[in-house]
Amino acid sequence: MKYALVLAFSLVAGCDAVRSTTDRVFGSSSNETAAEPVTAEATEVTPEPVAAAGWSGAKTTVAGLGDPNTPGRWLQTPLVQTEINGRVVVPRTGAQAYVTLVPAPGPEGGGGRLSLEAMRALLVPYDELVELEVYSD
Repeated sequence: MKYALVLAFSLVAGCDAVRSTTDRVFGSSSNETAAEPVTAEATEVTPEPVAAAGWSGAKTTVAGLGDPNTPGRWLQTPLVQTEINGRVVVPRTGAQAYVTLVPAPGPEGGGGRLSLEAMRALLVPYDELVELEVYSD
């Protein structure tokens, strides 16, 4: 009986350790984070963030296949802070596609994830990383 209790406690403790590790790797779920109260000051839009959403010229990144179950033509990338429309070009082939640029955590030089539909439009293999030039529109 004593061994069964020790085993049960170690399994429960192990589940918590696994959950905290996956939270660090994949990010915590939205229901675990405390929501901040919304104030009138927080909802005001200033011209600076709107202007900072896009850029002129191309930024280079490397991307792989994102979640194939998420529909649409998108690129999750740390290059953007808010969701905006953009264009991606494969410099090697010249293929291009218009996509939705979705913010992703990480440094600006970090890689991105392309949707299955975007990879089809760019005619790139699903199992490879592809170098992209990203333009904000």
